Amino acid sequence: MSTFDEREKGFEKRFAVDAEAEFKAAARRNRLLGEWAAGLMGLQSVEEYVRAVVKSDFEQPGDDDVLRKVFGDLKGAGVTVSEGEVRMKMDELLAQAREQIKTAG
Repeated sequence: MSTFDEREKGFEKRFAVDAEAEFKAAARRNRLLGEWAAGLMGLQSVEEYVRAVVKSDFEQPGDDDVLRKVFGDLKGAGVTVSEGEVRMKMDELLAQAREQIKTAG
């Protein structure tokens, strides 16, 4: 195997590892976001709501499906929060989730 082939395999492996870590971070972020939103809404069944938020991420590529669900639920529950505030919380929690994964693994 040539040096070029070895480098290519190394890059492919690193890409796969990075993609897996990002998937885990997004799932953890969604879990944290669900817990945050459930707290704002005063829900008793936090775990059930968290599962619904995590599941909503599989509806479409990207984060818009999660944002739409959480913002809509908060608005429907009468919580005064803007879409921008939810987006900022998502960004904050994603950074937190990435750090948790980095320190755990």
